[in-house]
Amino acid sequence: MKPQKLSTLIILGFSLLLPILATAASKVEIDTNIEVALEKFYAESAAGKRLAERSKGMLVFPRVVKAGIGIGGEYGEGALMINGSAVDYYNTAGASIGFQLGAQVKSQIILFMTDDALDTFRSSDGWEAGVDGSVAVVEFGAGGEISSNSAQQPIIGFIFSNKGLMYNLTFEGSKMTKIER
Repeated sequence: MKPQKLSTLIILGFSLLLPILATAASKVEIDTNIEVALEKFYAESAAGKRLAERSKGMLVFPRVVKAGIGIGGEYGEGALMINGSAVDYYNTAGASIGFQLGAQVKSQIILFMTDDALDTFRSSDGWEAGVDGSVAVVEFGAGGEISSNSAQQPIIGFIFSNKGLMYNLTFEGSKMTKIER
């Protein structure tokens, strides 16, 4: 596909998200939504909570909206939490092309388990999952337990509260960029 056509398709994908982008959340709204998302996450998995407590940093996007009709886009706002406090605010955005129809709302948490992984993320000017760091996406097992292999990775991701008609459990192609709040 020619670069000009690809950029046009990406622009069209993001145009689906313009209503969401126009209502960017305030710092207080993001913080409140993070509290609610973390309560739900901790209730779903005690193992996830234990991992979060051991992490060096936790990037929380409480509400990521994805929509698409052939061309799709997603957007959400959240914060990097260190020692229980928001230290920086970020957005996550992505575009996709292919067979897709529908919309979904999901929450995403990325745990940085090592100082090196956290430092690499914080020093980047727009961090892209799958390019700048591989995210081990965790699926909950019986009783909310997590496989020991997933728990050993330097970057661990959780996607939960999937609501909607589109299904996509991946971080690949999502770009996280620091924002001012």
